[in-house]
Amino acid sequence: MRSDLKEFSKFLLVCSVLSIVGGGSSLARADDAVNNTSKNLRDRIAQSAKANEDRSYISIAHENDLLAGSGDKFYTSGIQITYFDIDAAAPIFMERLADKWIGFDVSSATLTSFTLGQKIYTPQDIQISAEQIHDRPWAGWLYGTVGLANVYDDHVDQFGLTMGVVGPASMAEPAQKFIHEYLSDSPEPQGWNNQIHSELGVVLSWDRRWPVWADMKWQGYKLMFEPNISVALGNVYTYGGGGAMVTFGPDRGSVQDTPPRLSPSLPGTGYFDTPDNQWNWYLFSGLNGRVVARDIFLDGNTFRDSASIDKKNFVADANAGLAFTLGDTRIAYTLVYRTREFHEQDEPSVFGSVSLTQRF
Repeated sequence: MRSDLKEFSKFLLVCSVLSIVGGGSSLARADDAVNNTSKNLRDRIAQSAKANEDRSYISIAHENDLLAGSGDKFYTSGIQITYFDIDAAAPIFMERLADKWIGFDVSSATLTSFTLGQKIYTPQDIQISAEQIHDRPWAGWLYGTVGLANVYDDHVDQFGLTMGVVGPASMAEPAQKFIHEYLSDSPEPQGWNNQIHSELGVVLSWDRRWPVWADMKWQGYKLMFEPNISVALGNVYTYGGGGAMVTFGPDRGSVQDTPPRLSPSLPGTGYFDTPDNQWNWYLFSGLNGRVVARDIFLDGNTFRDSASIDKKNFVADANAGLAFTLGDTRIAYTLVYRTREFHEQDEPSVFGSVSLTQRF
């Protein structure tokens, strides 16, 4: 436990440096003032949407331990593609579900998204064909998500319904073998015969963020602090958590929401404006912790015996990255440090996330 905290503290220090690089530490001066004009978030988003003729977005996000210089292990790969449209009407079943369970006030500022993704988990040594009872199970997750993001005066709520399948039906084995054979020089994975069994998965998720909780300006730059809380319920994931994110960049009056990532992660819709001068950037770092009651990729199948490992009930992520916007395109990179997820895990997970979002 002490080694976990020590390594985690080192990474937090890196995140803090990245979030204030370029003079951000000077924002603490006495002449700084909180920007009260941006407190009505709903009006800002509505005004932004009205100013943008292009309101549809498509985003591709890829997470991989190789993007952080780490080995092929633990959470080894994830990819998803998301289409979202700030003008699209929410599906009736989603609107009713969100209103019944969360109390959403679906409005003209509600963003609807549709996601298709796949995640792959492996033990630390992928060249062992026998079952590794002291390491995490082989597992895959193929899923689709319908999401809603609703904007209020001072916060953003996101609600999602995710359905998919784990086990052989997730096609994680052929996906990883194809990548290793044709797209990388990684060794062939040998242990997929030991993966968890096929099972339908359902997850309901809810996040709340306060993007304008605190923001300060200084000499054309802005520092923003955004706390968040989250809940997920289902046979794949069940957890509750919270955290915060800090962003720093030029103050150009444009809306730059967090780049989309694969859950569980720092929440974000991926929405962004095209700035007047056609380009923009910002640095971000964040910390999220969650209390985990259920993780099928560690606990194993819900209704039958399968490979499993003793999980840790508290997991934390530290994140740091850069987002760069050019015209209607935004690319972002995030470095993620994730604490140990099961008791016999000998080191934390470190992976990178790259996302490309195009507005059209």
